[in-house]
Amino acid sequence: MPQLAVLDHDTVLAAVSAQAAIEATREAFERHYRGEWAMPAKVYLQSPPYGDFRAMPARGDGLALLKWVTSFPGNPEQGLPTVSGVVCLSDARTGVPLAILDARAVTALRTGAVAAVATQALARADARTVGIVGCGLHGAWTARCLAAAGYDEGVCFDPRTEAAAALAAQLDGWAVGDLAAALACAVVCAVTPGAVVVLQRGDLRPGQHLNMLGADGSGKAEASIDAVVACELFCDEWAQASHGGELTGAVEAGLVTREQVTTLGAVLAGDAPGRSGPDATTLFDSTGLAIQDLAVAAAALRAARAGEVQAGSVSL
Repeated sequence: MPQLAVLDHDTVLAAVSAQAAIEATREAFERHYRGEWAMPAKVYLQSPPYGDFRAMPARGDGLALLKWVTSFPGNPEQGLPTVSGVVCLSDARTGVPLAILDARAVTALRTGAVAAVATQALARADARTVGIVGCGLHGAWTARCLAAAGYDEGVCFDPRTEAAAALAAQLDGWAVGDLAAALACAVVCAVTPGAVVVLQRGDLRPGQHLNMLGADGSGKAEASIDAVVACELFCDEWAQASHGGELTGAVEAGLVTREQVTTLGAVLAGDAPGRSGPDATTLFDSTGLAIQDLAVAAAALRAARAGEVQAGSVSL
């Protein structure tokens, strides 16, 4: 068996810039929409009452991926990350394993990248201000990716004021604000654990774009159902979003149907329109797709092979 490249958390983040992650993620959505990349359904393995494991496969560009990742909300109280796991990359032509990557870093990069891709596709062309609700690892990379995409004014909100302050200090033109200030921005990104609703119908403003990034499993929601219903709706993948995403509550209540929701891939490919007009309020439900992980992991592997970062190795 050949040696496997091993890319730890810091190596993944050094290998793939925010801009590179955005470009790779946009291409992944387009290629999956065209049927060039394959992605079977995500599998959940509950570990009550602690959290859940997720197995996420994808195949594209001669590579096959399996991400084995967790969501354990109580972990921070023990000094552990909520999200952890590994990404395994194999050669899709031979089945030979090629690399192991830190799933936490891959997930953070692709979460931030898809927020930027969706914002560029769905927000008003004159939108510049961004509100980040939740400044943990994923919220931080969401802010960094949007800043890399040209959104140069932001408000960082988190109940942990030190987290919001640390993130704002990293980004020129960004500042700490309260929840109301973050929700008043032209682009709002909710990046919370999804246990508590943070956005109500009365918070919506004409012309806003909302990226809902935290509701990635059953029972989670960051927006009230009436807020969701009031928006023009977009998602990463209907099957996931309708059963374990921000749209789920409205779907289960019979208030949203498949015909009312447009996939991001269709918009990026030019087969569906984005927002209907400047006063529309758009909402993108991101549940997290394995094709996004594949895009970022493949970019990291290319960087390692090119000698741009120093990866470790292991022999099986």
